[in-house]
Amino acid sequence: MIRFALRFIGLFLLAGAFAGLIVDATRSVAAGSLVVTPFGETALALFPEKLKLIKPIIEAQGLLPWREWAMLVLLRIPLALVIGGLGCLCFALAHKPRPKIGFSSR
Repeated sequence: MIRFALRFIGLFLLAGAFAGLIVDATRSVAAGSLVVTPFGETALALFPEKLKLIKPIIEAQGLLPWREWAMLVLLRIPLALVIGGLGCLCFALAHKPRPKIGFSSR
């Protein structure tokens, strides 16, 4: 049952990634240059209050010096790549384990 749910979610995520690619391709053709929708832009549109709460945590001193740089890199990744990666992760988690060779299955 869990494998079915993970495959179902993964399928919808991959469909969303494909739709994101189509939107980016359409914008690129209309603009005459490559246009990519970053993950941060979509996250800000969907969750504006949550990103404002995360900003002080990122800018706080003392934990990790590279966290601000890492967060900026993560927010600049194309949206279709993030959604497609999550969809592939769901499919990988739903995969049946291979049978062990040399062990009885009874």
